[in-house]
Amino acid sequence: MRAAYVEELGPCELIHWGELPAPVPGPGEVLVDVLATTVDPVDTFVRSGLFRTPLPFPFVVGRDLVGTVAADGAGFAAGERVWCDSLGHDGRQGAAAEQAAVPADRLYRLPPGVRPEEAVAVFHPAATAFLALFTHGGLRAGETVLVGGAGGNVGGALVELAAAAGARVLATAAPRDHARVRSLGAADVVDYRAEDLAVRLAALAPDGVDVHVDTSGHNELRTAVALLALRGRIVLLAGARDEPVTALPTGPLYMKDGSVRGFVISHATAGELAEAAAAVNERLAAGGLRPRAIEYQPLSATADVHRRMERGELRGRRVVLRP
Repeated sequence: MRAAYVEELGPCELIHWGELPAPVPGPGEVLVDVLATTVDPVDTFVRSGLFRTPLPFPFVVGRDLVGTVAADGAGFAAGERVWCDSLGHDGRQGAAAEQAAVPADRLYRLPPGVRPEEAVAVFHPAATAFLALFTHGGLRAGETVLVGGAGGNVGGALVELAAAAGARVLATAAPRDHARVRSLGAADVVDYRAEDLAVRLAALAPDGVDVHVDTSGHNELRTAVALLALRGRIVLLAGARDEPVTALPTGPLYMKDGSVRGFVISHATAGELAEAAAAVNERLAAGGLRPRAIEYQPLSATADVHRRMERGELRGRRVVLRP
């Protein structure tokens, strides 16, 4: 089969496009013919070595896929359309290939009527959002959520999932994104560049914010803690590249019974991912979680897409790669 792979960790120039032996599924695995994959920021972290995880070499890059079951096995029937968002780390080969052997407990059926090429663009952002809000943020109906960077892929999914769960959603985004963020369910949207941003957000949430999630990676903790409600939760889901952060005001955090929790989707258990997948499938089947902008490229362009991702050229856009 043809695949995008590396033989050592390092820059995107090390990604090869060529022939590798076809995967042979082991016990509890399902052979999948790949219809489409994509590139997530975490893929560049794994490939570069920023996120350290056991990898087999040559290593096929990529986390997400949608495909067709190639042969009956592990409870799946040949021809079923399926998806996965947790390949390419922890000893598992990746998704950027014509075929993949996927652990059955990490493989989910695609809802009928959902276009595979659109769905693959939202699996990872949507699962990230679900786990941040509910598994780590403990979000409940009626609570107030603040989503920083709501105009992006993860940010939009955070807004949609939180609103669908009955939360009141406040968001920050660039003015060009305000209408879209409101259409996803945000009650109020504020320009993230506003000089009086903290004051405006405090006025919108006089009782405080129950769950604070910022997708930008800047993690302004002093402001975040000041906005927290009693027993509010701050979930950190970005910032792998050690962006400068403000000091954590431990006194106010302590007095509010507040908490700060880091979250990396690569550490999610198979059970947590399955719970997120069920929620993602429910929204997809209902017509939600549609990608904002998709660009289609051949799978052979994987290295170039990694390069563009690292240069910050794909903000708000998802590139779908097809064999």
